[in-house]
Amino acid sequence: MEINPDLPPVEDEEMGVMGLTQVDPSPVEDTPMEFREKDYFPEQERPEKETEEMRGIRRMNTLGLRLGDHGTAWWLLRIQKYSSYTFTAFAALHITNVSIIPLATRSVLESNRYLLLTRPYYQSALTEPLLVGLPLVAHVTSGIALRLWRRRQALKKYGAETRTDKRTIPWPQLSGTSALGYALVPFASFHVWTTRILPLYAHGDSSLINLQYISHGFALHPAVSFTGFTALVGIGVWHFVWGAAKWLGWAPSQVKMTEEDRALVRKRRWYTINGISAALTALWLAGGLGVVGRDGKMVGWVGKEYDELYKYLPIVGKWVGQ
Repeated sequence: MEINPDLPPVEDEEMGVMGLTQVDPSPVEDTPMEFREKDYFPEQERPEKETEEMRGIRRMNTLGLRLGDHGTAWWLLRIQKYSSYTFTAFAALHITNVSIIPLATRSVLESNRYLLLTRPYYQSALTEPLLVGLPLVAHVTSGIALRLWRRRQALKKYGAETRTDKRTIPWPQLSGTSALGYALVPFASFHVWTTRILPLYAHGDSSLINLQYISHGFALHPAVSFTGFTALVGIGVWHFVWGAAKWLGWAPSQVKMTEEDRALVRKRRWYTINGISAALTALWLAGGLGVVGRDGKMVGWVGKEYDELYKYLPIVGKWVGQ
């Protein structure tokens, strides 16, 4: 062992620098004694008899699928999304019955036969709440709740406490699709009231309600009926198509930043979505207004029953029979 002149001398050559003994390295046990019988990173204590259900819950926790892993906004958005999927099935069946079939047959009487055949599938005591009522209520309420939740989060973020502070913070931006949805609510509610709720209230059932009932209303109040029906279909179709584009990731605002010619892609999507909306609206109105709306009044005792129902309408109801 060579002596370094820069270091102080040591008495024993076996001693290292500053009195430390230099020893040859030797292998040591990597795993401490207390962890030899089990894992170095022990898992949480598990019960001796773990059921299949408990193992499934543990796997879900590992994958991060617990309810607590997602916030309120995430769940409200999922409710709004999947409720619209369910309602789409009814909407497709409805446009077929009230527009496509009348347009193909050119006869309201003939179209009523197909309407009566499919009515049990979406107007029974079981299917109507599942396909229409619950999805519609869930979609509307979740949208309103989501907007209120985001408003609350914004107030909390900026520390708004007084009413004056809250007024200075704007509400979350309302998208065009959401605006169409809010505008659709009164038209859809009036349609549900006249075709489902009012017959049950006045006559105890809705067995007489068919396409001829709609034609009778167009003949009694043409201006109100044509205007209201056009608004209902137009707003509804644009809301459905733009909403579907958003759920599928095809909206212009969802074009990726890495997309080439991003502005051109956004413009193409905008024209495509509006083109589809216009085509569906034209198809729906062609059968609804062009065939059903021009069939005229119903005569006989059925026509009198329709007159009695339309007398319940506010404002325009007093004109029936004059």
